[in-house]
Amino acid sequence: MTLLEERPEAGEEAVETIWRDAPGLAGFFSTVDHKRIGMRYIYTAFVFFFVAGLQALVMRAQLTTAEADVVSPEVYNQLFTMHGTMMIFLFNTPVLAGFGNYILPLQLGTRDMAFPRLNAFSYWVFLLSGIFMISSLLIGKQPDGGWFAYVPLTEKAYSPGINMDFWGLGVAFAGISTTVGAVNFIVTTFKMRAPGMTVDRLPMFVWSILSMAFMVIFAVPAVTVASLLLEADRLFGTAFYNAEQGGSPLLYQHLFWFWGHPEVYILFVPATGMISMIIPVFARRPLAGYTWAAASLIAIGFISFGVWVHHMFATGLPALAMSFFSAASLIIAIPSGVLFFCWIATMWRGRVEWTTPMLFALGFMLIFLLGGITGVMVAVLPFDWQVHDSYFVVAHFHYVLNGAVVFPIFGALYFWLPKMTGRMLDERMGRWSFWTMFVGFNLAFFPMHILGFLGMPRRMYTYPGGLGWEALNVIITVGSAMFGLGTLLTVVAVVRSRTGGKPAGPNPWRADSLEWATASSPPPHYNFEAIPIVSGRHPLWEDEPVRDAESGDDSATRAYGPEGAVRRETPVTTGLDADPEETMTIPGETYVPFVLALGLAVIFVGLLVEATLVGIVGLVLAAAGLVTWGWRTEADLK
Repeated sequence: MTLLEERPEAGEEAVETIWRDAPGLAGFFSTVDHKRIGMRYIYTAFVFFFVAGLQALVMRAQLTTAEADVVSPEVYNQLFTMHGTMMIFLFNTPVLAGFGNYILPLQLGTRDMAFPRLNAFSYWVFLLSGIFMISSLLIGKQPDGGWFAYVPLTEKAYSPGINMDFWGLGVAFAGISTTVGAVNFIVTTFKMRAPGMTVDRLPMFVWSILSMAFMVIFAVPAVTVASLLLEADRLFGTAFYNAEQGGSPLLYQHLFWFWGHPEVYILFVPATGMISMIIPVFARRPLAGYTWAAASLIAIGFISFGVWVHHMFATGLPALAMSFFSAASLIIAIPSGVLFFCWIATMWRGRVEWTTPMLFALGFMLIFLLGGITGVMVAVLPFDWQVHDSYFVVAHFHYVLNGAVVFPIFGALYFWLPKMTGRMLDERMGRWSFWTMFVGFNLAFFPMHILGFLGMPRRMYTYPGGLGWEALNVIITVGSAMFGLGTLLTVVAVVRSRTGGKPAGPNPWRADSLEWATASSPPPHYNFEAIPIVSGRHPLWEDEPVRDAESGDDSATRAYGPEGAVRRETPVTTGLDADPEETMTIPGETYVPFVLALGLAVIFVGLLVEATLVGIVGLVLAAAGLVTWGWRTEADLK
């Protein structure tokens, strides 16, 4: 009989002690707990979100009236470059990874990620790469060549100084975090599932994170290579993109957009996973067309790699080649439409409860519908040539990358934060936040379609009067301010919930998936005292209370019961059927991931300032981290 069985209270306290991180700064820098890392991703990404949002508001102040003089042209270039860079690289992707880090192991019924130390390393790289890029603001050297940094304008001859070096090195640095995080998601999904959770029983959020991770593996290396080759041209005088010396500026565009358009779906697919978890819970019925929805997520992942050239229709490529990419850009609307029909059918036959998460889900559907329609429009070559580099394109990608991603993220905050913090958010304030954001968003971005038709180019610092643009720009600025106010209302709701929110309990929404099966909110450090047994796609609706597995005598099943929690172990399962395969010991807290990430940061700083000594110090730190990592891993396995 185990300690947990003999004395439950004493046993739980002992297990908490085994799993609990060290207090204070020691635990902050050494934790490998997927829940703490996930929360840090979310909080850190939102800091970058609000910095980038403030930059957008300054740009809107500049464009509200004709011939305004709020900021200089140079500062305006820096603002729109960093706004786009931070939103894409430092908010959208990392915040989705944060939810994945926190929720995925809980939904799979395991005690941690497959590679806890790699998970911590991924966060530290994200944080340090963000600090690296945002530090350009502190010294007045923000990148100023646009968020996709087209060559030759960003080559050294046209962009002297270190402004664009912050961008090139920072993007490559951040790409390391995204890539290793994707590896962790894939392995965790295939090898760390609870017994009974066969592939056809995976929660939709897990399907979405898995699809995202595979896209990241193939797409992010392309932008990493693009930025590193740009830096090689800038720092070492190579000629990868210099046409006069045999290079190709179009090579940069191909590399960038080979990442850049799958990136749209890297963000959209996890957002749809969130929506696919929220709608069934508040429609009080299982997701309609589960198999079709899961297949659509995978199909989007595949097709997304055949559409990147539609960003290059104006570059003079052969029309026959462009026609294939135009067709792929039209076809990808089909699996997206399938997802819409699944959500509509779920609500149609359900009993919908209009909670704040559900409102954000519905808002997402309406916004992405419009963004998808304009996406089909720009997939048609003649139309794309007409609106290329106009404000119509700005409107389109904000509907897709802002509305269709930010609204699900805010819905997920109201849905999952009660589980993460143990406190409910204020529903009234949540509704105010939603309606302010929804109205403000459409006021801010719908008129941009009209401005594009009226001929307003994107990236304009100022414009003359008398062109018929002023009234629309005033509306856009008012809408932008409303949208920003709506996001702040959610921040207030989050802060208030931490001190005065109503206790959430284990499952406040009466939801169906395993993250709500933990004994408390927030979950214990070890997630599950005994690994749950899954008997269907909706375990809490089909088999409540969920049955617990028992430890066996063999090495494959010994971690299933409470004994596994005592020994810091979790089961490893087969890829398709989740049958027991072996047992994994979860490593304890360590500083090694932070040291390795810090070493990489120092290397990038050395490249930025072209200081060999600084780079050598970074190499020593990184090498020490790698050696210690390998040594500690061997020690833990013995």
